[in-house]
Amino acid sequence: MIVITGASGMLGQLILKELLKSFSANELVAAVRSPQKVADFASLGVQVRQIDYDRPDTLEEAFTNAEKVLLISGSEVGSRVPQHANVIDACKNADVKLLAYTSLLHADSSPLPLAAEHQQTEILLQESGLPHVILRHGWYTENYTAGIAAALKYGVLLGCAGEGKIASATRADYAAAAAVLLTSDRTDKVYELAGDEAYTLSEFAAELSRQSGKTVQYQNLSQNDYGRALQHAGLPQPIALMLAESDTGASKGGLFDDSKTLSQLIGRPTTSLSESIKASLTT
Repeated sequence: MIVITGASGMLGQLILKELLKSFSANELVAAVRSPQKVADFASLGVQVRQIDYDRPDTLEEAFTNAEKVLLISGSEVGSRVPQHANVIDACKNADVKLLAYTSLLHADSSPLPLAAEHQQTEILLQESGLPHVILRHGWYTENYTAGIAAALKYGVLLGCAGEGKIASATRADYAAAAAVLLTSDRTDKVYELAGDEAYTLSEFAAELSRQSGKTVQYQNLSQNDYGRALQHAGLPQPIALMLAESDTGASKGGLFDDSKTLSQLIGRPTTSLSESIKASLTT
């Protein structure tokens, strides 16, 4: 039995869809805070168990009879280390044979402030003695394609990444990698996962201009100004701050990797920037 935590999120749902290609629905568990959000999977026969990272009793119950668990990192920045520790302890108590964790690209050396909680979680995993794999994710291409409508409306793409190269991949690419690792016997390994193609935000704006037929310029702001712009666009302050800090990290090489580990793992090239922009323009 394979348990996916955070299965109601965009990444979690894609991972479940990938696993359903190889497993019967009753061999999979969607562990979520809000079961109604995975009703479609429940209708297919996927087991649904309610969990709360802050409540160890719910985790113990969710991991009963689990052979493998994928811990999708929590979304509450600042609270994730104790939450992840609860998951790790529950997996130990349940005698889970493999615990996989979604971390951050080059978490041990990344300039992104987001890396700190991932570093601490990785240490907890190593100290736990549990067989584990660490999937260090680069940036999601969707983090930028989500802003395409606004960029086309105003003719400008905002950011503070400078000329930093971003080797992003789509959530579907990362989901495919998770499914591969959860269907294998690989343990105690760290995978640096990123897109085959790296681009600057200036190049992103140029490709968007080419495909849309509308001129879009990249405007590089200070981190503070970009954070304020994101808040003005409606993002909550913590999310706006996280994205602005991450863009600054990208300017320092924090979102770049050229190992092509992800495409090697999934057996195909990662989704290109041009494909992602095209898909966004046609939906």
